[in-house]
Amino acid sequence: MMDIKFIENGSVTSPAGFKAGGVCASIKPSNTTKRDVALIYCEKQCNAAAVFTKNLVKTDAITVTQRNLENGTARAVIVNSGNANCCNADGLEKAERMCRLAAEALDIDESDVIVASTGVIGQPLPIECIENNIKALANSLSEDGGTDAAEAIMTTDTVKKEAAITFELDGKKVTVGAIAKGSGMIHINMGTMLSFVTTDAAISSEMLKSALLEAVDVSYNMVTVDGDTSTNDTLAIMANGLAGNDEITEKNEAYKIFVDALTVLCKSIAKRLAADGEGAGKFLICSVKGAKTERDAKGIAKCVIGSSLVKAAMFGADANCGRILCAIGYSGMDVDVKKANVYYKSLSGTILVCENGLGIRFSEELAKEILSENEIEIIIELNDGEACAEAYGCDLTYEYVRINGDYRT
Repeated sequence: MMDIKFIENGSVTSPAGFKAGGVCASIKPSNTTKRDVALIYCEKQCNAAAVFTKNLVKTDAITVTQRNLENGTARAVIVNSGNANCCNADGLEKAERMCRLAAEALDIDESDVIVASTGVIGQPLPIECIENNIKALANSLSEDGGTDAAEAIMTTDTVKKEAAITFELDGKKVTVGAIAKGSGMIHINMGTMLSFVTTDAAISSEMLKSALLEAVDVSYNMVTVDGDTSTNDTLAIMANGLAGNDEITEKNEAYKIFVDALTVLCKSIAKRLAADGEGAGKFLICSVKGAKTERDAKGIAKCVIGSSLVKAAMFGADANCGRILCAIGYSGMDVDVKKANVYYKSLSGTILVCENGLGIRFSEELAKEILSENEIEIIIELNDGEACAEAYGCDLTYEYVRINGDYRT
């Protein structure tokens, strides 16, 4: 069993060779003190990879980043919150300008810069705010600056999302760190979600991209808050090789260890994204067991966790198993609902509410107690195979509507 350890107060600067920082550039008109521009920098060239939103409407920052990562390398990330730089006539020009500003401040090539933005869509990005503060941003870089960067990328997030882990490769200590933002407009296949991962592992760009895709498939892509996939989703990773392990250039045992560790970190961040969903009061996990295939397990877990009726029931602590069965039924997966059992589980206990596809008698009092906790697991036993999967989400609350009813103001 691989020994993976979480670092206390870990972040993107936990791996060797990385610095980060964040400053207030006053991009957010309603808040002139909160940090809203972040910078991550590595002292040496990194192999790099990224995945992006599948929405056909995309920020121009993604276009620029995709172009800059064609050679599989990068040294820095610049990202702003408060404005998505999306659906703007001058979006491409301003995304390129952000790269150029970062490159000039760091004395690196602008093609080595990853750029991202998040915030309100369809409003021009006040690039002068970044221009006026780029020197201060570069000066803010430090080995302890990961938390400032994590704060600077927040929008409606209520908590910073950051973590780091260590493990061994070839007898060398390897570290992977991450920050992320995302609270609403999050759905399967990424959704207003930005995340930046750093590692001192030695791994080729090709293997890094492959590992990232494997980890994303069972972590970030298993999160849904509200069913809306954003225009700006970006998950990028940089690896500088300073750990000194033999470079991973093929899918060998070292590659598998790296993927497993990266997946642990990504799942940790994914759960934090779901728990901090806009207006959320409860963190939900849907665990599907005994499916015919992994595809079936994932599809059912995603459908259940994304159901507005299920989310509303969890908000009201209503043990309505019919909503779970309904979501299973329209998932489009290969499943025999007549074999399905459904449980609710939390710190207050576990209760069976559906057996062999049929509702059963159960204690409404115990069910209410279980569903009144802040973290709830919906367990679905399909009894049809060996495959399993988890999806992550949150309840649907009045507060979600309030936040998104006046998001721009």
